Parts: sequence; structure tokens; C-alpha cells
Amino acid sequence: MTDTKDRTPSRRRFLKVATAGAAATVAAPALAQSTGPINMRWQSTWPAKDIFHEYAQDYAKKVNDMTGGDLKIEVLPAGAVVPAFGLLDAVSKGTLDGGHGVMVYHYGKQTALALWGSGPAYAMDANMLLAWHKFGGGKELLAKLYASINANVVSLPYGPMPTQPLGWFKKPVQKADDLKGVKFRTVGISIDVFTGLGAAVNALPGGEIVSAMDRGLLDAAEFNNASSDRILGFADVSKICMLQSYHQNAEQFEILFNKTKYDALPEKLRAIIAGAAEAAGQEMSWKAIDRYSQDYADLQAKDKVKFYKTPDSVLQKQLDVYDEVVAKKSTENPLFKEIVESQMAFAKRATQWEQDTVVNRRMAYNHYFGPNAKKKT
Repeated sequence: MTDTKDRTPSRRRFLKVATAGAAATVAAPALAQSTGPINMRWQSTWPAKDIFHEYAQDYAKKVNDMTGGDLKIEVLPAGAVVPAFGLLDAVSKGTLDGGHGVMVYHYGKQTALALWGSGPAYAMDANMLLAWHKFGGGKELLAKLYASINANVVSLPYGPMPTQPLGWFKKPVQKADDLKGVKFRTVGISIDVFTGLGAAVNALPGGEIVSAMDRGLLDAAEFNNASSDRILGFADVSKICMLQSYHQNAEQFEILFNKTKYDALPEKLRAIIAGAAEAAGQEMSWKAIDRYSQDYADLQAKDKVKFYKTPDSVLQKQLDVYDEVVAKKSTENPLFKEIVESQMAFAKRATQWEQDTVVNRRMAYNHYFGPNAKKKT
């Protein structure tokens, strides 16, 4: 005969397990009913064929995969719901759940937004500007900016872009005066800079530039990179491209969420969204190196485009005019001034470190691939 003292603990353990199991059985259907795939409809600010729209889709796929299907983002191309420049309003109002673009496209709403990408960034590259954003106070300043225009959005800057060309022209630009009177496309603070250089500026979305040049509405234009420019057909309307410029030296992309819908997401999904942005940004950088370099070669070999370096005198003039624009905007907009001061403080330290420690790779390039390079087996 078994002692009752031996049976009692076992019976108590059984009852606890049974009770917990029953509670789990009751709770499970309720949980299943309250969750499930969350579907979001997004729009990019890019034509469907542009590599930038591909980047937007890459980010959406990364989120969809990382959440195991709990969050499903569908990305439509520019114009599917609203025009490219209407993305911010559409996301803020909830017409779209989110979107993919660049902050300089919101320049008309708040000029200081263009400081994320428009201008020389005080000698920082785009990756360094993102470092300022994450660790130097930029994130908090961006939130203040959007609050200042009552934008109901969450913004995630990501994806550092290489320095953009000065643009596509009818003939090489040899001096700053060559820009005077030119009907030119650009966006953001660059509107003010090129206006200061004497150009007649028109801000157009990427998908409208080539047709405007073809119809003579523009004499020249800049967009972004060799792949986008080739896909969009710039080589069909111009055979001259000027490389290197300070007008958009350090731009990055922006992922936008409607804030109400973003805040309602489970904390786990919000963490994945943020992590996916950083992962997608790094992957985008690698893809850009591969694709841009190939299209740069194809533009020369197949499309017979001639590339020229923008003269130093033009670059210096850009810096001088940019300083004038910034001084004016800073007196008009206290937030603009606050952001400029924050960027400059971070840039002074970060660029000093970079200039002192990063070796100039031109010597190595010439050693292996320059005109006097020895053939390597």
C-alpha cells in the first residue's frame, strides 16, 4: 500500500499541469483570432523599372521574410496611388500605410528636411551622415521636424548613396558661368544652389525627367546614379555626363510609416522593421557597387556616353553658394539652424578622423589598373 504522503504531491502537480493546459487551450483560439498577417499597402516615389523601386521591394521582402509573414508589405510604383511628391501627405493621412523615397522630396513642406541628403554634408559621406543621424542627434531632430509640420509619420533613413553626378548636359561644363540660363532639373536645397549659380531650375520626379529633356523643357538634369540614369533613358537624350558634385554628396533613402498604424504594431514587429532597415541599407550598398559599376561601363561602351569630371572651380562655387543658402535658411528657420549646427559639430570630429586614417586609394588603383600599371598574372 502506497503512503498517501507520496500521492499528494503527485496529485497536486497533476492538477497544476491540467489547469495550465486547460487555460492554454482556452487562450489559444482567442490569440489566433486576434492575430494573423498584417497587410500594408505602400508606394515608392520611383518608376517601376528604376533600381530605386527595386530597393523598395528589397526592403519589403526583407521585412516580410523576417516576420515570417506576420507583416506583409506590398510596394506600388510612383503614381499608382499618388504622385511621387505626394507621398508624405498620403502616408500621414493614412491613404497609404507607408512608402519609400527620399527626404528632399518633402522640401516644400519643411526646408530643413533636405539637410538629410542635399548639399555637401560638411565633408561627410552618406554613411557618415547616417552615423550622425543615429548617434549624433539627427534622429531626435528629424522627429521634431515632422512634428513641426504635423506629419503623422515614422521615418527611418537608410541606404547611403554614393556621390551623385553634377548631371547630364548638352556640352561639358567647364566653368560655373556655363550653368547660367540653363533649364535644369534638381530637388531640395539644390534648387536654391543651382538657382544661385544662375540656372533656371525645375523640380521634377525621376520618371518625368527624360521626357522633359526630350521635349526641350529641360536643357540639363541630374538624377542619381549610372543604373537609374541608364534605365530611365538619359543616354537617349544626352551623351555628356559630368561626374562629381557637392549638390547631393551624402543622400540616403527614407522609409515612411503612418505613425498611427506603426504604433499599433506589436513591439516585436517594430524591432524587426528597424533591424530590416539597417540590413537592407547595407545590402543596398553592396548591390549598388555591383550594378552601378556595370552600368557605368555599359553607358560608355554601349551607349557612347562621355563622362567628365566637374572642374574644381565649379565645385568650389557650389560650396560658396551653399553657404549663402544655409545662412539665409538658418535665419528663416530655427530648426534648420539647429540641424546645421548639429551636423557641423559631428562632421568636424568624424571627418578629421576619416581624413587622418583612411588611405587614399588612388595610388593603389593606379598601381593595378592605371596606364603605367604592370600586367598582373
